[in-house]
Amino acid sequence: MKEQEHIIAIEKKIKLMLGIFIGGLIFSGLSAIPLLTELSFLEQMGLMADHSLGRWLQQCFDAIRIIHNEFPFVAYGTDWLAFGHFMIAVVFIGPLIDPVRNRWVIHFGMIACISVIPMSMIAGYFRSIPFFWQMIDCSFGIIGLALLTYINAKINQLEKLIYAPYFV
Repeated sequence: MKEQEHIIAIEKKIKLMLGIFIGGLIFSGLSAIPLLTELSFLEQMGLMADHSLGRWLQQCFDAIRIIHNEFPFVAYGTDWLAFGHFMIAVVFIGPLIDPVRNRWVIHFGMIACISVIPMSMIAGYFRSIPFFWQMIDCSFGIIGLALLTYINAKINQLEKLIYAPYFV
């Protein structure tokens, strides 16, 4: 019975970390939709002060306000960005149900998280994104990779506990 309790404990840890990861994807997606509202709120709070982050946020706000007023269809791109986050989150339901069988989703996520770094650095450079903002973007990949690496290790433990008796 002790082994079964250990299996249940590992499964709970996997589900908790996957829940955090899925929640992060959903939150990130949701935050891509109301950019004008979010930046307007930051401006009203006085958070666009005279420092590099504040100046960058003000520049973003000015651009998004112009785009929203004159070319509102461009915001459709961030709607699709959000949709992509939501659909990737759905894929991670598989490992919630059967982590060992759906380990490939975790590996896919790890590859995606690693890929955030060169994408941020290359696209950020060519789109004139400030370096500190590129580092913020990279941090999402690093945090996601840390969570998924932990989950993968727990899946390895779970697999050994479940299947080890069959290989004796």
